[in-house]
Amino acid sequence: MSTFMAKPGEIERQWYVIDATGKTMGRLAVQVADLLRGKNKPTFTPHVDCGDFVIVTNVEKMVLTGKKLEQKYYYHHTGYIGHMKSVRYDNLMANKPELALELAVKGMIPANTIGRKAMTRLHVYKGAEHKHEAQKPVVIE
Repeated sequence: MSTFMAKPGEIERQWYVIDATGKTMGRLAVQVADLLRGKNKPTFTPHVDCGDFVIVTNVEKMVLTGKKLEQKYYYHHTGYIGHMKSVRYDNLMANKPELALELAVKGMIPANTIGRKAMTRLHVYKGAEHKHEAQKPVVIE
């Protein structure tokens, strides 16, 4: 018996909607990363991009446990000498909760072309509405 290897032309992509209300950011990010990579499918092949599209709504209502809001920081560099910027997660969650989830998911997928392509299939929205009703997404609880 030979091992099944998925081919890029044979991949069928689904659309999923996840409501982030009351969910922990890290556990939600794991679920989203698995869907983006396609690890929930029996035909998963590591070297082929076989993931699905994921829509996450209500990200302003997701929670961080413990003291992460006060102690966790998001760092980025502007490109100029000495311009390392830091933002505390309570400010980040108040102003850009979409970025917080995207950073968490990005850290859980591979840093290669497959991972970069998978991140383009992630759609994160602050409110309950999204513009992808035409794709008939499946709701995940």
